[in-house]
Amino acid sequence: MFTNTPIEGLLLFEPRIFGDERGYFYESFNKNTFADAGIRDEFVQDNQSKSTYGVLRGLHYQTGEHVQSKLVRVLEGKVLDVAVDIRPGSPTYGQHYSVELSAENQLQLYIPIGFAHGFLVLSETATFFYKCDNFYNKASEGGIAYNDPALNIDWKIPKEDLILSEKDVSNPKFGNHRLI
Repeated sequence: MFTNTPIEGLLLFEPRIFGDERGYFYESFNKNTFADAGIRDEFVQDNQSKSTYGVLRGLHYQTGEHVQSKLVRVLEGKVLDVAVDIRPGSPTYGQHYSVELSAENQLQLYIPIGFAHGFLVLSETATFFYKCDNFYNKASEGGIAYNDPALNIDWKIPKEDLILSEKDVSNPKFGNHRLI
């Protein structure tokens, strides 16, 4: 089941889970189900990361011919997932949406082209998985400061508990980010 978020194009997917005493089963992706919801992306790359509590990865995006849409979920643990609308001319430009994704709730977030994305690990560890509709290209990567006051993102944990890469610490403030 797909749920619209307050930002057009950003969709939350809650799969139908079949569980019994043996465990559970669900379809995490079905091309026809997603096409019925208007998502016709051809995913070409799957990525997975494992991180510890407090690791914040983001806010990242790809530019030019390497822009990406993503379908993200958590296989183990819990994260705060954040998407920031950086589509020029969008009525929600500069706004963000955050949602807790976990192995327990099995929610997935569809992030279309035109968003910066990041996540913060809220559990002891988390394994994060995402499908992309375009290949990663280092020369086309961009980033936005996770703590930019213009975005006003509540990361839900104390600042002193955050663990960031050197690259993410030096991301520029939010501005007129062009994807195309």
